[in-house]
Amino acid sequence: METIGFAARSRAEHSAPPAVAAVGFNNSGRVAQSNNDLCAALLAIASHDLRQPLQVIIGAHAILAKTLNSGVERVQLARVEDATSKLSDKLDQLVDALRLFEPSSGRRQETIQLDPLFEQVEAEFAEPARLKEIRLRLIPTRAVVSSNPVLLRGILCNLIRNAIDYTPSGGCVLVAARRRGTAVHLEIRDNGIGISSTDLADVFQPFHRVDRTRADGLGLGLFIVQCAAGFLGHRIEVHSVLGQGSRFVVATNAVPSCAP
Repeated sequence: METIGFAARSRAEHSAPPAVAAVGFNNSGRVAQSNNDLCAALLAIASHDLRQPLQVIIGAHAILAKTLNSGVERVQLARVEDATSKLSDKLDQLVDALRLFEPSSGRRQETIQLDPLFEQVEAEFAEPARLKEIRLRLIPTRAVVSSNPVLLRGILCNLIRNAIDYTPSGGCVLVAARRRGTAVHLEIRDNGIGISSTDLADVFQPFHRVDRTRADGLGLGLFIVQCAAGFLGHRIEVHSVLGQGSRFVVATNAVPSCAP
């Protein structure tokens, strides 16, 4: 069941002072099967269609490695090799995630230590954040949760990527894990452009983009986040004030006797 509550609208929409708006998706229990089916279809399309161009890139790299001699060319070729390796790893993760939707898949969740996951994600986004002059901070944690490592990493990466994309230079993106009773809340905060109350209700819809002037992206990132969270039974919330930033919360199940 989807629940939407708005405390107040921003001054830009009414004369009242701006207040935090929140959207909560209760994914415990039954989640719309059509969303899961579409998510599985997107993964299948991606894993199939990306294989061929990736093989072309790998083949071209092998040929160039035999012909390029200068130091500058070798440096650029090494960057291509690194990018290709990362792309191949991502594709493998997509295939692994696709297998989770198979009826025979019984291991959807396992015990995950968040700190190593945070370190991996921080290393992945350190350079994009630096290039935009954004401070990216992931707070160390001892939290252990029950989730799926592939899907949870995908959720975090999509939310952090969005936070960086919609935060101006000089801003900050913060990621933390907080214990809340039997749950661990993963929080991704930014002080970026924020989301209007009009857009807030639709941010998880496929092909929806908050900034319609952007030419990049298909508007599927948050939709995939919702599908993955729903598949795992995790709750998603978003709180935002237009012009002041956003806070996304992923509520996962804490593993007993473990605390942040």
